[in-house]
This record gives sequence, C-alpha cells and structure tokens, in this order.
Amino acid sequence: MAKDAWEILKTAHEGTTKVKSAKIQLLNTKFENLKMLEDESIQDYHLNIIDIANSFESLGEKISDEKLVRKILRSLHKRVDMKVTAIEEAQDISSLKVDELIGSLQNFEITVNNKTDKKSKSIVVTPTLNYFNYLII
Repeated sequence: MAKDAWEILKTAHEGTTKVKSAKIQLLNTKFENLKMLEDESIQDYHLNIIDIANSFESLGEKISDEKLVRKILRSLHKRVDMKVTAIEEAQDISSLKVDELIGSLQNFEITVNNKTDKKSKSIVVTPTLNYFNYLII
C-alpha cells in the first residue's frame, strides 16, 4: 500500500515517462539555446544556467560540471572573449569546476567594470563669477 502511494506521488510530481521525456527535451532545447545577453552580468547568467541544471536534476538527469563549463564558455558575451581564451589555454576544462569558472569570470568582470568607470570619469571646470566649480562626471 505504501509503495502504491509512493508511485502515485512520484507520477504526480514527475509525470509519466512520456511527460518526463518531453520535459527533458524542452530543457535540452532551452539549455542549448541559452546565450548570455549583452547587458547581463556573469552572476545573472550563472543563475540562469544553474536554474536549468536544477530542473534537469529534478527530473533525474544530472548535467556534469564539464558540460556546464563548456556551455558557459561557448555562450558568454563577446566582451569576455579575452578571458575565455585565457581560461581555455591555461586550465584543463575537463576538471574545471563551475564555481571556479564563475569566480574567475566575476573577478574579470569587476576588474573591467572598475577600469571602465575610471576612464569615464573626467573633471569639468566651469567658471562662475570668481570661483571655479569642479564636477566629477
């Protein structure tokens, strides 16, 4: 009786084999089509990847770290191409963990954003009567 109840709950949660298979196919398509958007941060993109990986796991399918790392590296925005190339040349992708990759990419993103912020700031001098106002833009 307990086994029957378990099977009913399992089927209600996961669906039948056909439904489960269809869900996995949809997740595969979503996973393969996922690309980092131009204005998306590394952290936001990481959350999207992990969300899909968790959905796979809830259906009994585990995605390996290697597959996730390779997907992340090939689907990042072109603004991080330099870093991707450096990682691919310096690291063994087959043993690289997702968290290590994301940490490295976030560090790169912070550094680039910091340099960009510094370059965009300039001093503007505007004369007003006998005083000069200094504005940092």
